Amino acid sequence: MELTKDEITKISKQTKVNTSKKTLEKAYRLMQTAYHMAVLYDENRAVCSKYVHSTSRGHEAIQLATAFQLQSYDFAAPYYRDESILLGIGMEPHELMLQLMGKKDDPFSGGRTYYGHPSLKREGFPTIPHQSSATGMQAIPATGMAHGLHYLASQGLLSSNNKPVVLCSLGDGCVTEGEVSEAFQMAVLHQLPIVYLVQDNDWGISATGKEMRAMDAYEFAAGFKGMERMRVDGADFVASYEGMTKAFEYVREHRAPILVHAKTPLLGHHTSGVRKEWYRSDFDLEDHQKSDPIPTLRKALKKAGYKEADLVKLEDEAKAFVQSEYARALNAEDPDPATVLDHEFAPTPITEEKGQRKPRGAEKSVMVDAALHAVDDIIRNIPESLFYGQDVGGTLGGVFREAATLAQKYGDSRIFNTPIQEAYIVGSTAGMSAIGAKPIVEIQFADYVWPGINQLVEELSKSCYLSKGQFPIQSLIRIPIGAYGGGGPYHSGSIESTLLNIRGIKVVYPSNAADIKGLMKAAFHDPNPVVMLEHKGLYWSKVPGTEEAKTFEPDNEYIIPLGKSRIAQEASAESIENGESCTVITYGMGVYWAKAASKKFEGQVEILDLRTLNPLDWEGVVDSVRRHNKALVLTEEPLMNSFAESLAGRISQNCFQELDAPVMTYGAENLPAIPLNIDLEKAMMPTADKVEVVIGDLLNY
Repeated sequence: MELTKDEITKISKQTKVNTSKKTLEKAYRLMQTAYHMAVLYDENRAVCSKYVHSTSRGHEAIQLATAFQLQSYDFAAPYYRDESILLGIGMEPHELMLQLMGKKDDPFSGGRTYYGHPSLKREGFPTIPHQSSATGMQAIPATGMAHGLHYLASQGLLSSNNKPVVLCSLGDGCVTEGEVSEAFQMAVLHQLPIVYLVQDNDWGISATGKEMRAMDAYEFAAGFKGMERMRVDGADFVASYEGMTKAFEYVREHRAPILVHAKTPLLGHHTSGVRKEWYRSDFDLEDHQKSDPIPTLRKALKKAGYKEADLVKLEDEAKAFVQSEYARALNAEDPDPATVLDHEFAPTPITEEKGQRKPRGAEKSVMVDAALHAVDDIIRNIPESLFYGQDVGGTLGGVFREAATLAQKYGDSRIFNTPIQEAYIVGSTAGMSAIGAKPIVEIQFADYVWPGINQLVEELSKSCYLSKGQFPIQSLIRIPIGAYGGGGPYHSGSIESTLLNIRGIKVVYPSNAADIKGLMKAAFHDPNPVVMLEHKGLYWSKVPGTEEAKTFEPDNEYIIPLGKSRIAQEASAESIENGESCTVITYGMGVYWAKAASKKFEGQVEILDLRTLNPLDWEGVVDSVRRHNKALVLTEEPLMNSFAESLAGRISQNCFQELDAPVMTYGAENLPAIPLNIDLEKAMMPTADKVEVVIGDLLNY
């Protein structure tokens, strides 16, 4: 083990770790297992390379040394080459092969994702939430798990006296990702119980370390004050075991992060689809072969007293075992195509409206206060809940005062500010959810969500589906949205169409105080990721024409199930009977443009407030269209390729025979940004006057 050259760390002062013969033998048996799996996969490429995979060849020593440290109460986030970690924690080869071949009984995903991408929730094993293929992206959810453990411990909510830690395993090539730095920053800022294992084989795919970095991960981590560091020889099991034992002991005892840099050879292919001989020289391959961990451990076993015959017997047993496991997996059933739609979302417990929308003695409340009161109720009653984001903590309580007083009431451990790290804000909720914390987070403006989209897509949206329902992610993401008069190009944007193209998340867009309170609670209790879009122009009802966004505030029990629209304005029975009516299907600010525009057409316009964009109340939409036979879909977004156009097309396809006019759409001009000047903003955006013209054209069609 090579420690910091300039100082003797706390770790180096610990007593020497004795590696027992039993541990050495177990490691060697599993190394042989991994070796013969790799050989078998290559010899049976027609079957085994049908789906892309990587093996752990060259990395077995450090991976097994790491796996032997993990306890059943720990959490892990491996990367795609960590096959030997899975063997080391007790997974059987045939279980891994079931995933390799995309079989029905693949224990991680039921045939939905790649080899070496575990999702494991099994008694007696460490918990491994869904792992994506995006290299380095697991660093944030893994750090979120450690952050969640830190939070639950601070509240006395951990269920036992154990000291769980999180393992985050990374390849050195991905440490250059910005999101890895966000994770490291939060780990040292909050002193989180996490082991970052960085396995360095000096290759990306075909790019070498010299091409990709100016320093390795050990040197890079020196910039994160409070991050303990260690180097180990990742090709030597004894050295790796000693190093990882000390690393885990340090984190369990000090509840603080450590980075372990392990140098390894790469003895296998990058993947089954990118073979080593395509891009690596004979010299490089031979040089890496010199560090093969198997001969090194074999020598250690002989030194410990094992005879050659004993080792040959063990090697033969491992080979035979792998072959039998392969036959078992090969003959397993494939998934039933009829199950392909299963597990898009986990079932929500909120299925009906409850509580009083207008209780006796209620006073009117603006939207921002009703949202604040909903979050206050949640934090007060659910100790696992916490709220974080930029500027939501401290004395400010959000730039819109949407979290005002919460930090003073509940403390900085539950309501706190984050650095400017949208990726961490979003992605950490995946880890929080996995360990039982219940996060509410905020992105300060919709225009700033883009650094967090990667985590939303790769980690949050796919977890429930790809883990076959094992790891839905309970995550409530609040995002102020929309134009409100002079906010300009980076504080006024709308993003719902982008979000609605991300499958596996729910999107809510309330238009008034009562709805935001009821929907906020339903969104929080939903076991799936929910994005709550909150229109800044409706927060205080200060924008002319939005006075009705201020409503009587519902009681504390009020909750509205997601996916239920509401008729915000009814048309008269006479207009409907005479065929002189239409429906405006909209949400957010569109409700108030439609209300103002419809004053000229008294009794002729129904306004359907969608409230939730996904899941969409399709039944409510169809009923409204069939009631009036004319429909306008109104949005604040630029219209081209928007959710509004998609919905209009769906209405046209499914309600064609009931329509008396084409389904009309209206939205903002198709421009890349909202101008700062208020007159330019008005020229770009819908207004009540513009919507009035469209409604008139629709009614007169």
